[in-house]
Amino acid sequence: MTDASTGQVVVNRAMSLDGFIAGPGHTMDWIFEHMTSATFPEVMAATGAMLIGRGTYEVGKRMSGENPDYEGGTQFVLTHRPPAEPDPAVTFLTCDIEEAVATARRAAGDKNLEILGADVAAQCLRHGLVDEILVYVLPVLLGDGVRFTPPGLDRIDLEPFANIQSGGVTMLRFRVRK
Repeated sequence: MTDASTGQVVVNRAMSLDGFIAGPGHTMDWIFEHMTSATFPEVMAATGAMLIGRGTYEVGKRMSGENPDYEGGTQFVLTHRPPAEPDPAVTFLTCDIEEAVATARRAAGDKNLEILGADVAAQCLRHGLVDEILVYVLPVLLGDGVRFTPPGLDRIDLEPFANIQSGGVTMLRFRVRK
């Protein structure tokens, strides 16, 4: 658990009511049909850096025109294969998950580190690096796609501490019990 003078490590994701964070083919355009960065501005204001996986980065690049105002601080991409052509907007990391989280937390300063992407989030959860899970439940059933957690993740107990409604979106917040 982080101390009170630093931000939290927060797994942050939108989810369909049937438990998918991306639709078939990793589509995520359905998210912006229901919410934008202005839906819960306090989350963005509390975020100092983001750590994402390469797959989520690639999906985000394809979707960048749909939500260009999303600003979550310094972006780090954890990957085994950095792109041949650098992206000046992000820092690519090829280290282990603990070092990646430590690097991104330093960049976040006293704000939260937001974890995006199913694989990176699962790695962080497996290693006990997550303080909070924030889920936006959207009013849609996708039927198939990328599940909230990948298979093989052990049980993790959570403590609910907040829920907020904004339009058709419900934000649920949980502390990870350590």
